[in-house]
Parts: sequence; structure tokens; C-alpha cells
Amino acid sequence: MLVAMSGDEVIRSPDVERKNRVPPGQKITDHWPVLHYGQVPRVDPSQWKLTISGLVKRELRLSYEEFLSLPRVRVLSDVHCVTGWSYLDNLWEGVSTGEIKRLAGLKPEARFVIVHAEGGFTTNLSVEDFFQPDVLFAIKHNGKTLTPEHGYPVRLVVPRLYFWKSAKWVTGVEFTAEDRPGFWETHGYHNRGDPWKEERYSTTAF
Repeated sequence: MLVAMSGDEVIRSPDVERKNRVPPGQKITDHWPVLHYGQVPRVDPSQWKLTISGLVKRELRLSYEEFLSLPRVRVLSDVHCVTGWSYLDNLWEGVSTGEIKRLAGLKPEARFVIVHAEGGFTTNLSVEDFFQPDVLFAIKHNGKTLTPEHGYPVRLVVPRLYFWKSAKWVTGVEFTAEDRPGFWETHGYHNRGDPWKEERYSTTAF
């Protein structure tokens, strides 16, 4: 069971407790590869905003300073990329998705989350996957501020799904009643992306 912790304590994603931590079809890498579509955006944090919208009780638009003032958690997780590599023992620091829920409140009809990022990128998640205790908006990786190539200033981290769901350069979170597949999901990737079930690609065209 996961419990949000404070101080020097860390939330351990359940997959790090597995006897075999490498899903089918994956190979361990000793470094963190850089993969993305398009150019790396150079985001000015003084201009960055995180918009919380849709089926919430209070729509929010947080500045970077306001975001950094929120309570933080640390999460230990593995990373599994749909291209076949796994990078183990990542320590993330940032704001839990549960904190977003506490701030904005959720309307009962909200069932899905559309995560928005720079360049018009989106990815979709169920609210169940989005609000798992090991999911966070990360600002640090292994004690260091994220680099632009890895999603600075803020990226989503969803440890239990393939890493394309962990959107880089996040700018917004929209709660909806209906699912709305995002960029990769409309380009042949699976709508959910569970690495242990090898949910890599979709058999349905959206």
C-alpha cells in the first residue's frame, strides 16, 4: 500500500517491489534516453502557467512560483518506454496529482484527464490512473532539476504506464466526462499503455 510521506520519506511505486521488475519485451538501460516528437521547447518559467480546467469545482491558473509553493512528495519508480528500454530506480520530486484534486475539487461526472503540454501535445488518462499515489508533476529527477530535454520546468510522471503517458512540458490538466485520445494515442499507440500487459499499440483507429 502506498502512503504519501513527508520529510526524508519516499513513496515507493508498487512496481519497484516486484521480484522481476522488467516487463515483457523490455531491456534495462544504464542511462535515461531522450525521446520526443519535434523540437525541445525553451520554456521561460516566469511565463509558465499550469491551467486546471474542465469538470472541476474551481478552475485554477498557477504560476511557476505558486506551483513551487505547493506541498511536495518524492517518488521512487521505474521507467518503461514503449520503444523497449527500462530505466530503474528513478527518484522524482514534485507535486502529487492528489494535491491538484485537493485544490480544484472534482465534479462527480469527471472520468478522464486530458493532459496538455507545449506545442499542442496532449495525452489522456482515466482519473483512476491519474490519481494513483505514485503519480506526480515532477520538477526534479535524482535530486537535480529536470533538463529541458526531459521536460523542464514540469513533467507528469505516471510510473505504472508506458512513459509516453508521462507528458513533458506540461501546461494544463483538463477533466472531462468523455475520453479524448491524445497525440500518440491517435497515432497508433494504445489508449492506456500498461507495460505488464504489453499495451503498446492500438488495434482501433480513432
